[in-house]
Amino acid sequence: MSVEEKYKKLQEYLKELGSVVVAFSSGVDSTFLLEAAHETLGDKVVAVTASSCSFPQRELNEAKEYCRTKGIKHIICHSEELDIDGFRKNPKNRCYLCKHELFEKILQIADENNMNYVVEGSNMDDNGDYRPGLMAVKELGIKSPLRYAELSKDEIRQLSKQMGLPTWDKQSFACLASRFVYGETISEEKLGMVDRAEQCLLDLGFHQIRVRIHGMMARIEIMPQEFEKIIKKDTLDIITKTFKDIGFTYTSLDLNGYKTGSMNLGVTR
Repeated sequence: MSVEEKYKKLQEYLKELGSVVVAFSSGVDSTFLLEAAHETLGDKVVAVTASSCSFPQRELNEAKEYCRTKGIKHIICHSEELDIDGFRKNPKNRCYLCKHELFEKILQIADENNMNYVVEGSNMDDNGDYRPGLMAVKELGIKSPLRYAELSKDEIRQLSKQMGLPTWDKQSFACLASRFVYGETISEEKLGMVDRAEQCLLDLGFHQIRVRIHGMMARIEIMPQEFEKIIKKDTLDIITKTFKDIGFTYTSLDLNGYKTGSMNLGVTR
């Protein structure tokens, strides 16, 4: 099936749903889904963005701006993961706990706004990794139109570029809690440390980045093709000083480079 045929399949599915609330994070997938839904259903679309300390302010600002420029009704839902029982302990089902609570809140918003369904932006590439959040999606009856249309991440980027979406080449993003080793306590302070560290790398021009936290050590993941850039003395000086000021005792570079879901290595499913 061609990319164009998959997009047509996506639109036909959205038409069947009739009206939707889109869980919108301003990332590549949810922006594409929101654009497709708005193009297909017009004002029968509402975007909902969750606000919490694990969601950087820059991402929230981008979500607000996108909906403002597109004229899409946008609701900010406060959903503080650290208040969820057991979440701070960072168990292996952390994402399930978070998604279940968040989607329950979004379902309530859908009901209050007389919308038929809640949709989210997971794609075919998400089927291969450890994704406990998808269990919550299934349990609560949340729809996944991009998986229904069998769209991969690369195809979503391709279509996003054709549609002129600013996110077509945006770095992949996951909530800041995913930077912690399972079992390591998640705190607002450490979430802030990771956020500031990643902002430093973004400000230096690195594209796809993660700062994983191991106690008081930061492990930087970037694309291998950017290794040469990061080892330049001026860049290293900025990073080491900034990370030390943030509160990290040690800073390391992962020689394997960026890998989505790297904290899931070794997880028994």
